[in-house]
Amino acid sequence: MNQKAFKALEFYKIVDMLAEKASSAMGKELCRNLVPLDDIDRIRHLQVQTRDALSRLFKKGGISFGSVKDVRGSLKRLEVGSTLGITELLAICSLLENVNKVKAYSRNERTEEAPDSLDGMFQSLAPCTPLVSEIRRCILSEDEISDDASPALRSIRRNMRAVNDRIHSQLNSIVNGSARIYLQDSVVTMRNGRYCIPVKAENKNQVPGMIHDQSSTGATLFIEPMAVVRLNNELRELELNEQKEIEVVLATLSERTAADREAILEDLSIMVELDFVFARALLAMDMNATEPVFNEDRRIRLRKARHPLIEKKKAVPIDIRLGDDFDLLVVTGPNTGGKTVSLKTVGLLTMMGQAGLHIPAADMSELSVFTEVYADIGDEQSIEQSLSTFSSHMTNVVSFLEKADYQSLVLFDELGAGTDPTEGAALAIAILSYLHNQQIRTMATTHYSELKVYALATKGVENACCEFDVETLRPTYRLLIGVPGKSNAFAISSKLGLPDFIINKAKEQITEQDESFEDVLTSLEQNRVTIENERQEIERLKAETEELRSQMEKSQEKLSAQKDRILREANEQAHAILRDAKEYADQSMKMFRKFQKDHVDMAAFEKERQLLRERMDAAGSGMTKTAPVRKPKKELTPQDLKLGESVRVLSMNLKGTVSSHPDPKGYLFVQMGIIRSKVHISDLELAEEEESSSAAAKRTGAGKIRMSKASSISTEINLLGKTVDEAIAELDKYLDDAYLAHMKSVRIVHGKGTGALRQGIHNYLRKQKSVKSYRLGEFGEGDAGVTIVEFKE
Repeated sequence: MNQKAFKALEFYKIVDMLAEKASSAMGKELCRNLVPLDDIDRIRHLQVQTRDALSRLFKKGGISFGSVKDVRGSLKRLEVGSTLGITELLAICSLLENVNKVKAYSRNERTEEAPDSLDGMFQSLAPCTPLVSEIRRCILSEDEISDDASPALRSIRRNMRAVNDRIHSQLNSIVNGSARIYLQDSVVTMRNGRYCIPVKAENKNQVPGMIHDQSSTGATLFIEPMAVVRLNNELRELELNEQKEIEVVLATLSERTAADREAILEDLSIMVELDFVFARALLAMDMNATEPVFNEDRRIRLRKARHPLIEKKKAVPIDIRLGDDFDLLVVTGPNTGGKTVSLKTVGLLTMMGQAGLHIPAADMSELSVFTEVYADIGDEQSIEQSLSTFSSHMTNVVSFLEKADYQSLVLFDELGAGTDPTEGAALAIAILSYLHNQQIRTMATTHYSELKVYALATKGVENACCEFDVETLRPTYRLLIGVPGKSNAFAISSKLGLPDFIINKAKEQITEQDESFEDVLTSLEQNRVTIENERQEIERLKAETEELRSQMEKSQEKLSAQKDRILREANEQAHAILRDAKEYADQSMKMFRKFQKDHVDMAAFEKERQLLRERMDAAGSGMTKTAPVRKPKKELTPQDLKLGESVRVLSMNLKGTVSSHPDPKGYLFVQMGIIRSKVHISDLELAEEEESSSAAAKRTGAGKIRMSKASSISTEINLLGKTVDEAIAELDKYLDDAYLAHMKSVRIVHGKGTGALRQGIHNYLRKQKSVKSYRLGEFGEGDAGVTIVEFKE
């Protein structure tokens, strides 16, 4: 794409933000070279990579590629057989150690999850662990090779320590002996790699040896005594042997590294690519961005889109459509109302999406692939080139008209401005008509009323405006498609204190047609506000209706559950009665046979029969015993009851409505759901009394339970990193506890990721009878990464 569009839409600032997220120098360089693509398959692949990296970040946290240094030069040297230095080998070792950490980061992912687009890169990483271990064994730091690097090096250094000890012993005996009086200081020093002692210049003949240096004043000579010359020579020879052996060690390590050169080169390439991918994911996380859906119909549908360079808390989300039933969108409205920001949002988000970046917009926002984005935004007047504002804009327009084609997106800010309004408006209409006839997707901002009329009268062209609150003199920054905007110049001037006679004089200067057109716009705006308020009222009524419907369903379910419980308990009691009766009958028959066989007298038989009868009577009375019928607090009279009044039948513990007047004996009919029963007036109480008593009960035991639950249940549950089955199991218990605690709503954190966990949770919530509604979080609540659940009351 052209560099002028990058500058006008400030795409380079997005690139700088992306580069800050990369942790390696090579990764930052790859970010800085990012440009939008026009291959839809490649774009979709990059978007999937960004989505998968973002999912891993939510589950596992961040990952660093900071140890990825550019070792391509060292690997090239290995290709021609060179030996690497200590620093180069350590850089390769550090790279491979980071490769191992990154591979472990991937291995820690749960294996039951489906593979994603990054698995292949993670699996292709080769840590070369034996090579790393060998380098770390041989090289301790950039300045030190280990004694264990080779047996020969160990032997040489052992001999060096022995010779060094002998030299120090010999020199100490000289320094502390008879030659002490000839010395400047009683110390042993080193000059030119050989051990010496400081001798006064006048005593140089008293200490035989080789002079290696003298002090700046000449008063001190540094002499190597003849007694240690041979030992120093031996030490120097060992140092040369040590250096040769170190070169052998480095050559050996270089050979082993050269054997893994291809694997290391591939590791480097994958690590840099992963750094680039995770930088895109980190940027998406910072922006709270989502993956756009790309189409090939040149259609743009942005939902709650925010300009990425405006602070998230200050940016007002807007909805923008282009390419559905119109290919040209004309945006009007007052200055500082958000027209240019809307224009830049469309262009910048298009570039970001085609570069593989997620966009700061709601889920399911759509973008299309454009081979070029042309943007004429801002004032580019140039004194050096003798270009005025109008001339600079026309220069851009001429270039666009020459190059733009069917696959281009064209953006104009204040088209036709900077010249005579009549001519400017005519030029703007002609330019937009040409682009419209070519079916080129175009978006333009303007103040010209002629363009508003053109949009209203032309098929495939649509008006839009940035909403402005005249009362507060502040724009709302909402983009309203289908509504032409007003400049509101007279209203704003009046609010700011401009005298009415000046405003009236100004109104006289505009034509009757223009004034009529402005009146039409004012009427349209008033109608729009009215319709918007009515729509909100309809939504509120729909919500109330849904709540009432859910309450009715809940009552029906409780009634069904109560019916099932009563039938179950009755069956259990019947089975128990039959079982006991059978046992009593069996026992009676056994005793009767016993008495017949043993010829026992009738008195004893009658006594046993009486005992059995008492046991049966006791059992029967226990089974037929019912709960005491609650008496009404107030005896009702026929005058207390009216048709349709709510009452409770105490003997049945059911609520109903009066459907007939009491007869002379006090009997009347009560409708309880689908049951119509005849009951006595003494078995009734007014429903208000029952409700007050139940409320009192709730304030006792039930209230304690609710308070106990509410004090221990959090309003949020975090399900990040869990499978759908694990999450549902944990969520099921949590929702039960939260519902018992009478919480109104809870927050479920599931992350964005692939969307599988979110879909599984939504499928589960859809089946829960205690859930009134659920929705994705709004901006500031976590967006698509959380779900807000509201319970039924």
